[in-house]
Amino acid sequence: MLLLLSQTNKTMFSNLLINWYLQNKRDLPWRKTKDAYKIWLSEIILQQTRVAQGLPFYISFVNAFPTVQELANAPEEKVLKLWQGLGYYSRARNLHAAAKYVVENCNGVFPTTYKDLIGLKGVGEYTAAAVASFSSNEKVAVVDGNVFRVLARFFGIESDISIGTTKKEFQQKANSLIPTKAADFNQAIMEFGALQCVPKSPNCSICPLQINCVAYATGKVDLLPVKTKKTKVTNRFLHYIIVKDKVGNFILNKRETKGIWQNLYEFTVFETEKAMTESEFENWFNNYTFLDNQPVEKRILYSDYLVHKLSHQALHIRFVEVRLNTTLNHAISLEQLLKLPFPIVLFNFIERVYNHIK
Repeated sequence: MLLLLSQTNKTMFSNLLINWYLQNKRDLPWRKTKDAYKIWLSEIILQQTRVAQGLPFYISFVNAFPTVQELANAPEEKVLKLWQGLGYYSRARNLHAAAKYVVENCNGVFPTTYKDLIGLKGVGEYTAAAVASFSSNEKVAVVDGNVFRVLARFFGIESDISIGTTKKEFQQKANSLIPTKAADFNQAIMEFGALQCVPKSPNCSICPLQINCVAYATGKVDLLPVKTKKTKVTNRFLHYIIVKDKVGNFILNKRETKGIWQNLYEFTVFETEKAMTESEFENWFNNYTFLDNQPVEKRILYSDYLVHKLSHQALHIRFVEVRLNTTLNHAISLEQLLKLPFPIVLFNFIERVYNHIK
C-alpha cells in the first residue's frame, strides 16, 4: 500500500513534523549557526556516527579550526590526531582536502549551494543537501537512514533500501514533500527518525503521524524499511610487534598504503589469513629478524586475540613486545608517541599498557 497525499495533506505532514521538531529538538551547536563551514563540519563528523559520540569531536574541531582557512593550513597529522577515535579516517583526509580546495579555489568562502557543495571531496548527495538547506534554506531534501525509515513507514514503501536504485525513489518522495521552510523540514524529519520513529520498538502511541501511518495501520512498523542485503564482515588477523630500544623508546611506522588507517602510525605488523595458535605464533616469532638480528628479549602482552569490530571488518589483534640491546636514533619516546595519530584500538592499548611510564 502506498499512501498518496494531496497538496493539503503534504502541507499537514510537513507542519506536523516541524511542530514536533520545534517542541522536541535537541539543543545542538550546529543548529545555532548558518555558517556553512561549521554545518559542513558537523555533517562530516556525524556521518555513520551517533550525535553523542560526534558532539565532543565537533567542539574540538571548531575550537582548533574556527575557520576553513585554519583547517586548510593545518598539518594533516594534527587533523588526524583530533579525529582519533571517530573512525572512518578517510572522512578526516577528505575533510582536509575539501578545506584546501575551498581556500585555493573559492577564495576561502565556503559554498552554500547544492551544486557547488556536491563537488567537494567527501561530500555526497545527502551532505550537500543538508549543508545547502541548513545554511541557505535551499529547497533540496535530505535522505539519510532516518529519512528512509520515516518515509518507508508512513507511506508503506516496501522497496528494498539495500538496492542502489531505491535511493532515487525515496529522494523523489522527499523532494515532493519539502516545503518552503526547507531547513526546518529537513532537520525535523531527521530528528523525528532519530528520536521518535526509531528502528526498534518506537512508541507509536504518542506519534503525531500515527493516524495516517501505513506501517502502523497494517502492523508493519517493525518490518519497514525493507533491507535484505547484510553487511559482509571480513576477518583480519594482525600481529603487532612492539619494538623498543635499550632505553625504552619505540619504533613506529606510518601506514602510507591506501586503506582504513592510511597515514596513521602503528607498530611493526604482519597479517595472516587465519588465526595462529600460540605455538604457531611462537615458531614464527623465533624465526623473525629484528633489525639485523640483534639479540632481543621478548614478552607476550596478549597471547589471545583482541577483537576490534569495524563496520565491514573484524580485526583480531595480538601484541608482543621485544627489547633490543642497542639505542636507536630513530626511536621515539612515549611522550612523543602519544602526540601522533593512531588507530584508536592501538592508542587505547598504548595508554592501558604504557601510560604509567610517563
